Amino acid sequence: MLFKLLTNLTHLQKAIVLLCVDLAAIIFALCVAFSNTAESTQWMTVAWYLPAVLAVGAVALHGFGLNRVKLNTFGIDEVAKVFIVAVALSVTGYVVAEAIGPSHLSLSTMLEFGALFAFLSVGSRFVMLRIVERIYTTQMPRKQVLIYGAGQTGQQMAAALQTDHEFKPFGFIDDNPNLQKLTILGLKVHSPKRIAAIVRRNRIDRVVLAMPSANQSVRLQIGKRLSALGCEVLALPSFADIVLRGEEATAAAPIQLDTLLGRDAVESELPQTESTYRDHRILVTGAGGSIGGELCRQIARCRPQELVLVDHSEFALYKIANELKQENPGLRMTAVLGSIEHPELMRETLMKHQIEVVFHAAAYKHVNLVETNAFEGVRNNVIGTRVLAEEARLARVDRFILVSTDKAVRPSSMMGCTKRMAELVIQDLAKRSENTKFSMVRFGNVLGSSGSVIPLFQKQIRDLGPVTVTHPEVTRYFMTIDEAVRLVLLAGSFSRGGDVFVLDMGEPVSIHDMARKMIEAAGHSVRDETNPAGDIAITFTGLQEGEKMHEELLIGSDMLTTPHPKIMRAQEKMLSELQIASALQELRRAIEARDLNLLTATLRRYVENEDTEVAALTPPKTPALSAVGES
Repeated sequence: MLFKLLTNLTHLQKAIVLLCVDLAAIIFALCVAFSNTAESTQWMTVAWYLPAVLAVGAVALHGFGLNRVKLNTFGIDEVAKVFIVAVALSVTGYVVAEAIGPSHLSLSTMLEFGALFAFLSVGSRFVMLRIVERIYTTQMPRKQVLIYGAGQTGQQMAAALQTDHEFKPFGFIDDNPNLQKLTILGLKVHSPKRIAAIVRRNRIDRVVLAMPSANQSVRLQIGKRLSALGCEVLALPSFADIVLRGEEATAAAPIQLDTLLGRDAVESELPQTESTYRDHRILVTGAGGSIGGELCRQIARCRPQELVLVDHSEFALYKIANELKQENPGLRMTAVLGSIEHPELMRETLMKHQIEVVFHAAAYKHVNLVETNAFEGVRNNVIGTRVLAEEARLARVDRFILVSTDKAVRPSSMMGCTKRMAELVIQDLAKRSENTKFSMVRFGNVLGSSGSVIPLFQKQIRDLGPVTVTHPEVTRYFMTIDEAVRLVLLAGSFSRGGDVFVLDMGEPVSIHDMARKMIEAAGHSVRDETNPAGDIAITFTGLQEGEKMHEELLIGSDMLTTPHPKIMRAQEKMLSELQIASALQELRRAIEARDLNLLTATLRRYVENEDTEVAALTPPKTPALSAVGES
């Protein structure tokens, strides 16, 4: 009841309550001052003083804004203002006493009145603050924060948290013996030796490293040591860094992804696509993935008539659907749980929602995992694509855009073969479709996507290495996730049917150089032959089965222009309708029979693969995660 009353009070009502409390303090202090006079005083004379001191008090309190100051921000400046008001009240009382004739009160009595008022005004606020905190705590428990570092940054953070409704500072941890056992801002400073016991005994939710002047490696070592305590550990930059450079608290060394591209990002150079998809009914497969999720976010901003999300991962679908609901409350959206391999589900979804545009981002993309799970890779990436695309054609969808990868160019891996086969399926349908415009978008690795090299390197750097790279000369094309999604959206607007769109991605990036940049950006040095005392080593694990030394974006050399200079249209060979039908029939038979020889031979026969061979006939043992196993 009290909690509801407090949360429903307006700012004006709170200001009136505080003003009334101060006016009550004036009346009480004046009565006490009268009662303490040496001579018997007629209490009716109080009527001469009250109107004057109450008027002066009300004007002074309102003028200084003391009744509008929040209880949890009431500090030394406000206390000083209260004492100024107290002096004004004392002077007013003394002037009134002199003006009405024989003085009933001495100057010392008036000063006593002012001092008592100041005590009551300040004290009442601290009492009210404790009561309000207790009421809030019973209804909204605050999370306990332990601050590692009792220096200036730690003290500033503790002061800020003391006024927060979600977090509460428990105390400090500091390595300096001179600070241990001291009390700073009402919080005790403890030794690092006691941190484990403190966290367990007091149920600490978060430990914040407030020591920005410490070496980065020292902070990472402390963070690694504390990570076993079962609570979140964050590193906080100085408040000056937050204000001047916009740095944020982070659980890992921050890295600007754009600096790893080896070129300037082109997001700002790509035209807007909002008008293309506004008021359209759009379906996105693989909506819970990195590319699919970002597609959904950007499409939602285009204000479509309806957005349908498809994914076979319940958790991933729930997560993106919930995010879109919160950020786009007016969005008409439907989440469909299921696989693109089921024609009846795809047919029902496309027809029921009268889909006009399909973005097909659902795929198994991790090179090593698809290599060792070839049947499921083909079933999802090839057969599933055929099912969805055929149903889209029958439903007379306007546009169908396949999200592909540079690994489909002269593929050496099972994943690359499945994606190239999916491209050939789409190209075949594009030739025969009268209503649906089919197109494909092919790009390289996406920085920071799930399963990509960036999160892997970040984890290895947090653990102080080693950072694993497959080969010192391996290279990949990279793009930001925003570039990738904007390219997909633009491809939909440029499509004329059967197109393969490619982004001008500049020069390929050395994975070895990328690893060095990330280590150095985290404040470490690379340990190698030239620097044996470095912090983190880079080790080379060798290329995994199916991985290339260098990736390509084009199969042929024929290129056509598009309305945008950064986007090109490739002209590539296609299979006939009969060849596609034969290939799909053989792949289905191989999957049903679990015949890996037939599966591999079929892909080798139909996929352009002049320079390299498809993955080995027998799958290798499950490999360790590598630095190039992403799409």
